[in-house]
Amino acid sequence: MKFGFMVGIGGGVPSAENDIRLGDVVVSKPFDRHGGVVQWDFGKAEESGSRATGHLAAPPNLLLSVVGRLEADHEQGIHKYTSHIERFNKDPNLKNFRRPENEPDKLFRATYSHAGGPDCSRCDSRYLWRYPQRSMQDPILKVHYGTIASGNQVIKSAQTRDNIVNALGSRILCFEMEAAGLMNTFQCLVIRGISDYCDSHKHDKWQRYAAANAAAYTRELVLTIPVDELVG
Repeated sequence: MKFGFMVGIGGGVPSAENDIRLGDVVVSKPFDRHGGVVQWDFGKAEESGSRATGHLAAPPNLLLSVVGRLEADHEQGIHKYTSHIERFNKDPNLKNFRRPENEPDKLFRATYSHAGGPDCSRCDSRYLWRYPQRSMQDPILKVHYGTIASGNQVIKSAQTRDNIVNALGSRILCFEMEAAGLMNTFQCLVIRGISDYCDSHKHDKWQRYAAANAAAYTRELVLTIPVDELVG
């Protein structure tokens, strides 16, 4: 193999510019001065902020070319990953990877902390962000392309999340914990399904669905790469 993929879950960074929701997919792509993934920490995530400690190598040009082609197709409503996701909906053995039926996508304001318990049933709904409803013409998930922040610590504070993003001074779409240790030694593309918002309300109920969506996008991507480019 000439390259690889790091596929899994990550925490989304919602903003007015980025309509990122649970189950969406984020793909690393060079933006601004970053190569697609930026290492942000040495293990410290303080409320006062943080700073980047490394800008990791960009994915291989071939992958970036294919990603660009898929991005253009998706903007025109042409996407094949939905057919791959249907496998999870049809196969009863894969029902745990379907969209959670009784767990709504809730995004609370950054200043409001979790009220306790395994879910958000005790949290005050007055502090929820009111999402505009996605139209029926939209796909069941959206794919976002840009910078992923990688570090070695789980972020469970919306204010910490936002402080880090502001300190990096870039359009960060999500956080994850694995890419920073590998990308400088192995050419790869990072693909993350969004399972939480890096806040105190995070739990694991969206993880399998998010991972399945990331895998479905990756399958579409791999099937788009010319066969003679996959080996050699």
